[in-house]
Amino acid sequence: QLAESGGGSVQAGGSLRLSCAVSGMTGSFNCRAWFRQAPGKEREGVAVIASAGTTTYSDSVQGRFIISNDPYKNTLYLQMNSLEPEDTAMYYCAAEEESIYSDYGSSCQSALAGGDPGFGYWGQGTQVTVSS
Repeated sequence: QLAESGGGSVQAGGSLRLSCAVSGMTGSFNCRAWFRQAPGKEREGVAVIASAGTTTYSDSVQGRFIISNDPYKNTLYLQMNSLEPEDTAMYYCAAEEESIYSDYGSSCQSALAGGDPGFGYWGQGTQVTVSS
């Protein structure tokens, strides 16, 4: 299972760090990502990290957010800096075995933008609210 924590309320310009603890799952699930969904909007891919440490970010967070993974703690992080009101959303972590993407001719990075087969495992979400 995946369990997010670290959400909360912050003023614009502030920072938050989200955590996603991965447990009870057989396999490394080494393609890991953060998504977010604001009320009335579609779910958006925020950042993804592959087993080699390769990272990809959406244009809206590039330069402000940093995704990282601690293999010893089996925990995924999202450091969010210079937060803006537009970052207000429910944030979800997701994971999948990186090896399956080759069966679809895709990659871990492409899954962030909705490429098949996507992510099979999701957390329950943590709310981030940024006030102006």
